[in-house]
Amino acid sequence: MEGNTGSIRVLVTGGTGLVGKAIERVVKEEGGAKEGEEWIFLSSKDADLTNAAETKAIFEKHRPTHVIHLAAMVGGLFRHLRQNLDFWRKNMAINDNVLHTAHEYDVVKVVSCLSTCIFPDKTTYPIDETMIHNGPPHESNAGYAYAKRMVDVHNRAYFQQSGRRYTAVIPTNIFGPHDNFNLEDGHVLPALIHKTYLAKRDGTALEVFGSGCALRQFIYSLDLARLCLWVLREYDEVEPIILSVGEEDEISIKDAVDAIIEAFEFTGPVNYDKSKSDGQMKKTASNAKLRQYRPDFTFTPFQKALKETCDWFAANYDSARK
Repeated sequence: MEGNTGSIRVLVTGGTGLVGKAIERVVKEEGGAKEGEEWIFLSSKDADLTNAAETKAIFEKHRPTHVIHLAAMVGGLFRHLRQNLDFWRKNMAINDNVLHTAHEYDVVKVVSCLSTCIFPDKTTYPIDETMIHNGPPHESNAGYAYAKRMVDVHNRAYFQQSGRRYTAVIPTNIFGPHDNFNLEDGHVLPALIHKTYLAKRDGTALEVFGSGCALRQFIYSLDLARLCLWVLREYDEVEPIILSVGEEDEISIKDAVDAIIEAFEFTGPVNYDKSKSDGQMKKTASNAKLRQYRPDFTFTPFQKALKETCDWFAANYDSARK
């Protein structure tokens, strides 16, 4: 961004979601914005990005020079199992409209947000950026995964045909304030946070779906936000980059449950329902490429980040998405 002339206007789609709110906090409260930058955070109320005309209208209104593209139809494992087709169609429409309109309006750079679920189900570990298209993703969320994979295909095609340097980040499991804590459709960590909050409040047992053995790498939304600003400004590759804690920081779902129990000081019984799906048992990601660029970056310790998230949810229970 340093080489850009004139004013810089960064449009953040999905600006009121988990990552969008984290970027807004970094920009507005941590001094993350630079002089001369204007930041615009869109919500789904501002435009239906599955609609090409509405997408064009919002670009016409704001005339962004840069875009951080976070908007997506998202959900947890069990929503994916019910609505694979919807995830495919809606996300394909959103991504095509945003990238095509960005190109039409001569946007300098687009940073889209993908997910580690795009990687092949049958693979070797750790997964890295070169392995995205090496086989089909896990069938549980294939619609979403294929739609997100196509962003990479789209970015490479824009570079090949038009020289655009549009790229994508691939975070591991994100969590933090402003997440979707819905018990049925939220991702694993926010759903477990909500369940534990209710179990403590109501004096009931904590019911956990699955065996607790599945392994995940969790990244705090504020850490991801800080890294997204770095990607926007300094990462010049079209090829995606994995944004994640290291392989050594991978933990089991049971470890995460234990940390949530500690954060809420929950003392009731915990039951694991092994008849429910664990989803993908592991999807260990390498952050070696990130470390080549940013060996200095310090991630917030998981226990600290989780405690901050649990405290935020308890303090904002009435207004939190759930």
